[in-house]
Amino acid sequence: MEFDKDLQARQEARILTKQAKTAQRQLATMSQSQLDKIVEAIADAFSKASVELADMAVRETGFGNVEDKTVKNEFASRTVANAIRGMKTVGVLKENPAEKLWEVGVPVGVIAAIVPSTNPTSTVCYKAMIAIKAGNSIVFSPHPKAILCTLRAVQIVAQAAVGAGAPPGSISCLGAGSMAGCQELMGAKEVNLILATGGPAMVKSAYSSGKPAIGVGAGNGPAYIHSTANVKQALEDILRSKTFDNGTVCASEQSIIVEKTMEQTVKQTAAAMGYYFMDSTQAAQLAKLLFRPSGALNPEIVGKTAAFLADKAGFSVPKDTKILVAYEEEAGPTRPYSMEKLCPVLAFYVMDSEDAVLQKVQEVLSHEGAGHTVSMHCEDRAVVEKFSQQIPVSRFLVNTPSALGGIGAETGLFPALTLGCGAVGGSSSSDNISPMNLIDIRRVAWGSMPESKSYDEDLVEILTAKILERLK
Repeated sequence: MEFDKDLQARQEARILTKQAKTAQRQLATMSQSQLDKIVEAIADAFSKASVELADMAVRETGFGNVEDKTVKNEFASRTVANAIRGMKTVGVLKENPAEKLWEVGVPVGVIAAIVPSTNPTSTVCYKAMIAIKAGNSIVFSPHPKAILCTLRAVQIVAQAAVGAGAPPGSISCLGAGSMAGCQELMGAKEVNLILATGGPAMVKSAYSSGKPAIGVGAGNGPAYIHSTANVKQALEDILRSKTFDNGTVCASEQSIIVEKTMEQTVKQTAAAMGYYFMDSTQAAQLAKLLFRPSGALNPEIVGKTAAFLADKAGFSVPKDTKILVAYEEEAGPTRPYSMEKLCPVLAFYVMDSEDAVLQKVQEVLSHEGAGHTVSMHCEDRAVVEKFSQQIPVSRFLVNTPSALGGIGAETGLFPALTLGCGAVGGSSSSDNISPMNLIDIRRVAWGSMPESKSYDEDLVEILTAKILERLK
């Protein structure tokens, strides 16, 4: 019975969170070097299993491809490990002798982590490493479409962690992709923070749980190719980004925006590189496939190739086609190409002026994707400055593939698979989430009365008398 499965899932969540609480008490006593040893062990073990886990993820979900998921797994282990190596997260982090002030890093406690189906293994390694680095335990909730590969990923990192000195229960996972179990996990009294990576409904649920949460909104980033851009390089960057793991990275470009004077140059250059500009009939056919009548993204198109999508929609494309492109003019719920499409499909906006481009980018993001990511290909610093001050995003990327630049693989941003969207995007953080987002700062402050300052003795006498009178 479904009811019995829900009861079992809830009970499992209760057991795992209690175990995680016990484990976290021990983690909280560990030194930075002890925690770092555990993190390095996780990175090593996960990296060795990166191909196995990539293959499992593709087989189970049908999303993306093994080669790029392997790269994601290496990114989540090696790149993240390199970024946090030497980072201090616990104990005295900073001393200010002049102000007689210390800042002490304190773990937040037990973390509940939601795992998306698009990154079901790499997310496990990344979140486990940043949690342990900060002295926290973590309990994962797998997506129903990716249970087996997520469980395998958790098994690998948990065994590595225990082998390096972590207490049992530091890293664990619910055994089923059950909403009942996930809800129980997020609401458990032992849980101190929720790391929510998933669809809008899941993120909303995390924020509604009554617990502190770090959630991420939808990505729907436009890519503006400015008149000063190296057009060929810009299109190569967008192509590499939008086809990486077949478009499943939320920071990847969702539209290209150009001025009218750039339209033909961009279109001709793109067509020679594998971009296929659909006619109105083809665009309409594909639009019906992209989203369900409810407005939700059709999971059957997620992480699929351009050729697969065209065939599924009922039209043929040249065999070297890598990205499908549809002309678009507006943004809104009746315009499917103006929304996030986790596959190699782009909208193409052509505007009359630079100011019109700025307005259109804001319009697209106000519909979906506010706070997330935008990219610009431009050599004019003044234009970059102008746009960066007005576009409501947390990651404003310049001359880089948006997917890889947004997660910090090819920019100076912290390498992360959870990308905060700030207040404008309904998120509690605008950061690429790092271990520093998973600690509290305890401030130790000494009294410091300046020598030149003297007390008013009469005032002190009056106040003392009043206090003694109240105590009688």
